[in-house]
Amino acid sequence: MASFEVPRQLCHGMKTTCTSSPTGIGKSTLIDTLFNTNFEDQESSHFCPHVKLKAQTYEFQESNVRLKLTIVNTVGFGDQINKEESYQPIVDYIDAQFEAYLQEELKIKRSLFIYHDSCIHVCLYFLSPTGHSLKTLDLLTMKNLDSKVNIILVIAKADTVSKTELQKFKIKLMSELVSNGVQIYQFLTDDDTVARINCAMNGQLPFAVVGSMDEVKVGNKMVEARQYPWGVVQVGNENHCDFVKLREMLICTNMEDLREQTHARHYELYRCCKLEEMGFSDVGSENKPVSLQETYEAKRHEFHGERQRKEEEIKQMFVQRVKEKEAILKEAERELQAKFEHLKRIHQEERIKLKEKKKLLDEEIIAFSKKKATCEIFQNQSFMATGSNLRKDKDCQYISQSG
Repeated sequence: MASFEVPRQLCHGMKTTCTSSPTGIGKSTLIDTLFNTNFEDQESSHFCPHVKLKAQTYEFQESNVRLKLTIVNTVGFGDQINKEESYQPIVDYIDAQFEAYLQEELKIKRSLFIYHDSCIHVCLYFLSPTGHSLKTLDLLTMKNLDSKVNIILVIAKADTVSKTELQKFKIKLMSELVSNGVQIYQFLTDDDTVARINCAMNGQLPFAVVGSMDEVKVGNKMVEARQYPWGVVQVGNENHCDFVKLREMLICTNMEDLREQTHARHYELYRCCKLEEMGFSDVGSENKPVSLQETYEAKRHEFHGERQRKEEEIKQMFVQRVKEKEAILKEAERELQAKFEHLKRIHQEERIKLKEKKKLLDEEIIAFSKKKATCEIFQNQSFMATGSNLRKDKDCQYISQSG
């Protein structure tokens, strides 16, 4: 992508250009050649897992015109195995620039006069010179971009095919675009000053280009060209490629129209969709004009009602959840109480059993004590009787010995 900023007193605005193509097709070389500047863009890998957009801004000065150029490179576009969503980062980037401009417009204190317009004014979409049909990725991408940006189709490396094949390829491409409903940018034809040349250039689309910063000696002059063993392809020779046509149409003839188309068509479409999403409309249900104040009040009333409805829903949901939680807690309490009663009953039964066992044990102890006492009495009586007999025997023995 590229962006140009020129003082308003000279150009009445600014212009932005977007480039998109698979890695290695030559878009960086072409951009360098278009502005006769080496932008020193780093080479991109063919193995990027996702598409990334890299923006770089440059400033040029030519005579009394200052040019501010922002190049946004679509790094990794078309390099993934799954290319289904490759276009989405580009769409998101363009929408983000529109959104930034819309937010500036909606400010109470806006500064659009000094605001840096980063909207994309034109997309240079590069195609490989295969000679075959458009790839599904190209059709899908352009279909999603044509309502958001001015697309200029470019056939890269045009020196790799013959003129006859190139012309057939151009016709085939334009036919496929029409049959698939893809709308690319058409140069302005209702302005008498540029109508003739623009009408002719519309018939030349898509442009087949060659880019090169190398200078080769042709005759007595040094020209930008590509040197091959079989000859020289001059970048600035219209018999060799359409580079001059592209440069004239892009930078000189249609710069202002590209900027105006971006704001009058693409940005306005984005703005209308956004405002409709927010609920704003020019007419009411009866096709009568509706003022901004009426729309605001209606949306405010609608929002207020929606907020009350949401609050009531949240309140009811909260009450319902509290009831559910209370029911769960009550059920848990009931289960705990039942468990407590069960344990209490078991405890009481065990206590009764222990009391009965204690009573039996006490009775056994008493009976045992009685038996013990009885036994002790019998033992004492027996001991006393035995002692008395022994004394009698001893007395008798003593008397016998004395006699």
